[in-house]
Amino acid sequence: MSSMAVHSFSHPLPATAPSARPKPASRRAATASSEPVQDVRERILDTASSLFYQRGVRAVGVDLVVAEAAVAKTSLYRYFPTKDDLIVAFLEREDVDFWGLWDAVAAQHVGDPAAELQAHMQWIGERLGRSNYRGCPQINVAAEFAEQDHPARLVARQHMVTLRSRLHGIAQRLGVPRPEALAAQLAVLINGAFVSSGLLSGEEATPVLQAAVQALLAGARAGNT
Repeated sequence: MSSMAVHSFSHPLPATAPSARPKPASRRAATASSEPVQDVRERILDTASSLFYQRGVRAVGVDLVVAEAAVAKTSLYRYFPTKDDLIVAFLEREDVDFWGLWDAVAAQHVGDPAAELQAHMQWIGERLGRSNYRGCPQINVAAEFAEQDHPARLVARQHMVTLRSRLHGIAQRLGVPRPEALAAQLAVLINGAFVSSGLLSGEEATPVLQAAVQALLAGARAGNT
């Protein structure tokens, strides 16, 4: 759901020289213990985030994260006691990045909600057109867990609630007769775009989104929604 932050939606795996041999567990542990706590935690999270996004959270085990991050398993469990904790941390960081970009765009269009909305379609369309785009992390992860109370689904659900709330605020500032209805339509448009990115080329994603927004706004202003 960019791009302002390096973590958002695509996390390149750490580069490893082809001839490099994996460090023995004892050496990995020694290396990890000598690094600042935050550096080790971020390296683990960076690696896990990249793997989760590229392959799916169920397809990625803790052993793979440990091997790719070159840390001891005890280091991973020190910062993330369970795999679910690691998944939640991945989604929460994506959330921070997403809303950081959203807020930066909104700040450029204070007092002009229509322009703000079109600007959001611009960066969302650009995101959809990226060659390494694999969909919205929150939607992707939620689809992997059937349990409604799974921690990952709760984070994903809150992301959707926040999106709907942000869009409702824009709709209210637009002064349309039924802002809640417009917010719902915009949320469906955005989330639908995130899961349908393969249907749009990089060149057409933004124009399609912006044209759809224009049509929704015209209907909302006419009281047809």
